[in-house]
Amino acid sequence: MTRTAPVTHDVMTIPRKLPDGPVNLVGLTREALRDTLVAHGTPEKQARMRVNQIWQWIYQWGVRDFEAMTNLSKAYRRELAENFIIETPEMVSRQISTDGTRKYLARIAGGHEVEVVYIPEETRGTLCISSQVGCTLTCSFCHTGTQKLVRNLTAGEIVGQIMMARDDLDEWPRQGEGAGERPRLLSNIVLMGMGEPLYNFENVRDAMRIAMDGEGISLSRRRITLSTSGVVPEIAKTAEEIGCLLAVSFHATTDEVRDKLVPINRKWNIETLLNALRDYPRLSNSERITFEYVMLKDVNDSDADAKRLVQLIKGIPAKINLIPFNEWPGAPHQRSDWTRIEAFADIIYKAGYASPIRTPRGEDIMAACGQLKSDTERARKSRREIEADAGR
Repeated sequence: MTRTAPVTHDVMTIPRKLPDGPVNLVGLTREALRDTLVAHGTPEKQARMRVNQIWQWIYQWGVRDFEAMTNLSKAYRRELAENFIIETPEMVSRQISTDGTRKYLARIAGGHEVEVVYIPEETRGTLCISSQVGCTLTCSFCHTGTQKLVRNLTAGEIVGQIMMARDDLDEWPRQGEGAGERPRLLSNIVLMGMGEPLYNFENVRDAMRIAMDGEGISLSRRRITLSTSGVVPEIAKTAEEIGCLLAVSFHATTDEVRDKLVPINRKWNIETLLNALRDYPRLSNSERITFEYVMLKDVNDSDADAKRLVQLIKGIPAKINLIPFNEWPGAPHQRSDWTRIEAFADIIYKAGYASPIRTPRGEDIMAACGQLKSDTERARKSRREIEADAGR
């Protein structure tokens, strides 16, 4: 069974494939894969069977070499190799935190890079994936948001992050093993990396449908959480066309404060956002919505904020994840004191809502929530620019 090439640490090497090369099958939905095979000569009567065979090899077994697809004829394997490739993002580097968190720098077509984070826990392993190169939202507490948007990721580049991580974790079944015989190290996906997923809806939707397919990676929709800052027009579509769990980057209890922290609030304010969220659990058959709330000292962490938050979400099945602010050089905010975070959590808990305080993970490798930013983008800055950023 063929695996990916060894990890390279040279961040300046060129991409492995030019954009006008053979068609990459990773990221094609079943329907698109069928149409692509037929367009390249596969007889229509055979296409459905071929899709099933190729799909299982790619997404259930992690195979990247057509020659290893032994239930296909040698002639057909040659045809596939002549017209197609099976390619995932290239792992440029991997950092492992003292707490076991892994941060990957992944290169995609065009030489761009995104960051991906794997967080191991006792009962599950969560992969935080990106949906865009950079971000347009400029949330003041988010280091990722200080990198300008370059482009959306394709469906293949999104699902390819999952495949790349499974490669590194050696999680694909081996020959002779059943698909479910090995322990599941990567059991959950969160779309909380670089970018706003709902500004790249179609590619995110297709990638998640591939990840949820029962004959491949086979992740339950309840194991996938999409985090949005509040792109209201896409929320109902997310429920209907993806059906995963939803998390909302909320972070403030008044429009005045949220306008500054999460500028998208100027387009869709708190009332508009909450009205769109009320139907999500019913439309998606989800138990509840997660409200993410980063704790910023003397900005949004008062008792009054906690009490307003409880009133705002009244009637919405919800839990509130309290996130201690993860600082970076030159950050405009400070983390709330721990006693203040605990007092805030206690008010929410007494009102009947779960209010877990998220344990920061991977801070020593800048892999914690809000800290992701392409290493290459940082490296391209001159020392003067870095110092100027830190002095702001």
